[in-house]
Amino acid sequence: MAWAAYSEHAFKARAAQDALENLYGANATTPSDQVKLIVPPIAENGARVDVEVETDLKADSIAILIEKNPAPLAVSVDLPEGTQAKFKTRCRMGETTNVTAVVQSGGKLYTATKEVKVTIGGCGG
Repeated sequence: MAWAAYSEHAFKARAAQDALENLYGANATTPSDQVKLIVPPIAENGARVDVEVETDLKADSIAILIEKNPAPLAVSVDLPEGTQAKFKTRCRMGETTNVTAVVQSGGKLYTATKEVKVTIGGCGG
């Protein structure tokens, strides 16, 4: 079972880097092939884009950032110890942008980023 985490400053941040720093502090991120980010390369409707994150790392939390959205932090969840680190949701995207999954494990941040091309805006578009 995963419980949604809420950090008001992170969710209200207008830049992805600010949201990340508000959520995790000034910790450096490391791109990792151990973080599997599954998103469609083209979203025909930005109002409903499936996003899935999976990792074999012992994850403490998972966050999803959508770079060009008005509020880039889409979701942040804390995972209880022993929970399988797999999370799926639907997000809104207003335009073509990068989607980044951030997995916190052992005090370190691991990421995967992919671009999603949006053909019909769903987040103010």
